[in-house]
Amino acid sequence: HRLAGLALIEHVIRAAAQLSPVTTGVVVGHGAAQVQEGLADYAALRFATQSEQLGTGHALLQAAPMLRGCQGTLVVLSGDVPLVRAATLARLVVAHEGAAAAGTVMTARVARPYGYGRIVRTDGQLSGIVEERDASDAQRELKEINSGIYAFDLEPLFDALLEIPRAGTVNEVYLPGLVTIYRRRGLPVETVMVSDPDEVRGINSQTELAEVIRIVRQSKNEELMAAGVTIEDPATTYIDMDVTVGPDTVIHPGVFLEG
Repeated sequence: HRLAGLALIEHVIRAAAQLSPVTTGVVVGHGAAQVQEGLADYAALRFATQSEQLGTGHALLQAAPMLRGCQGTLVVLSGDVPLVRAATLARLVVAHEGAAAAGTVMTARVARPYGYGRIVRTDGQLSGIVEERDASDAQRELKEINSGIYAFDLEPLFDALLEIPRAGTVNEVYLPGLVTIYRRRGLPVETVMVSDPDEVRGINSQTELAEVIRIVRQSKNEELMAAGVTIEDPATTYIDMDVTVGPDTVIHPGVFLEG
């Protein structure tokens, strides 16, 4: 699926690239060949294959060979969360490393938390993350959600992933299970709340895709108008991310600029 001229995952990869990472990997599974073909222009990407889709924790385990011998901070992103900004990811890394945390979870407070894992706190501190399907009625009322974006210290990560038990009605290995394991080991786990919850919107339906397209289109139009472009009807003007338009250009209603 495309968003303003780019596949959803390309938006995520571009944001990650601005952190100047030592290595960038993509875990593929269902439709793996199609994903890899679509990312052929990103020559430095490395791929790990999750043959069976057994949950997010299991997916991350597949990256262990790729990261063997590495040290430092691993940022985990979701391929269907295209609005996350590089500045937000940089803030996550700074907070994570500044706290010397084993793991840091990016959270958001949203009006409609359905479908997201809920952040559970005890005395203000993160005590766990519960998935929608496993949440109690009271937990489903919580508005702070797990964005699915994390920073991890690599040293304890992969050993701890092996300890996560399969859970839930679908018997999967949930990445948020690390919170419980790290707490048990006495390792610090922190949270960073994103200021704009739109940044962590996951796209799971055509409706959600249309909503995000609207956000990106409006942002692009505002950027161009601030630079001196006249857009007579922004609501009917569709301009892709990488299109450049010179100042004093006049764009009439019903225009598409693509590529």
